[in-house]
Amino acid sequence: MSAGAIAFDLVQGFEDECVRLPTVTLLPVKALRHNVKASTKYQQIAASIHEVGLVEPPVVCRTGDGLYLILDGHIRIEILKDMGVSEVECLVSTDDEAFTYNKRISKLSAVQEHNMVVRAIGRGVPEQKLAKALSINLSSLRRRTNLLHGICAEAVSLLKDKQCPMAVFEILKKMRPLRQIEAAELLVNANNYTVSYVSAILAGTPQAQLLDGDKAKKVKGVTPEAMARMERELANLQEAITSIQDTYGREHLQLTVVKAYVARLLGNARVVRYLTQHRPSFLQEFEAIAEATSTLVQAKSPIKSDNIA
Repeated sequence: MSAGAIAFDLVQGFEDECVRLPTVTLLPVKALRHNVKASTKYQQIAASIHEVGLVEPPVVCRTGDGLYLILDGHIRIEILKDMGVSEVECLVSTDDEAFTYNKRISKLSAVQEHNMVVRAIGRGVPEQKLAKALSINLSSLRRRTNLLHGICAEAVSLLKDKQCPMAVFEILKKMRPLRQIEAAELLVNANNYTVSYVSAILAGTPQAQLLDGDKAKKVKGVTPEAMARMERELANLQEAITSIQDTYGREHLQLTVVKAYVARLLGNARVVRYLTQHRPSFLQEFEAIAEATSTLVQAKSPIKSDNIA
């Protein structure tokens, strides 16, 4: 190795092979909630293990006295014990650090779940077996299967990795393709994927942009006058979002630089003394900028949260 080179020792995080261990030797590092067995998550995992088997082995580490600490998989092991399983195949960690496991879970979006279900059915998995493995009924499974029927590809692409409820897509199906894209862009820009928000977008959609344009649009509790106002407000909101998209990145960077520069100026005692004596109002504004909790200055924005009412 040449002079000045840095050598790194690569530490193996897990043992090479999974080990089959008696469940009585596995010690939990946390207590499960008393109502965990009644939760939907527990029921889904239990159904998956019953129908498919253990897909992901629990992670444990050795304690040195023939016992093992459970780092990840408390619920899986509890389910296996309830099933009467006496041994379980585990992945053995070389470290007892359990902080990183499942702390950054990427949950399946509705689109990803749809693709998973469609692929499984396409490979010959019976619907009944798949429904049991997911702990849902057949109607719910078919709802997932048909989730994207009637949704244009561009809208799907915008929402494919977003945590949208299935009801959001069912509401989008009532719109024409171009309006679906506009609605998806509004959801993404607002980072709001709730059913109430997409319902407001539907209420503000002109009749001509609805899939069933000949049928009068009706929203419970909303008068025709309020609906017309919502359409105008939604159009204004969309124009405002479009107008700031081109300049947002540049202005955000400028504000960040200004904030850092002002904070550095206020670190100079001579500058602070001068401002105190000659420009106290300037000093007050500079301090407000430097102490802002966000890099975005509290400036007035053309987009209001109550534009859709």
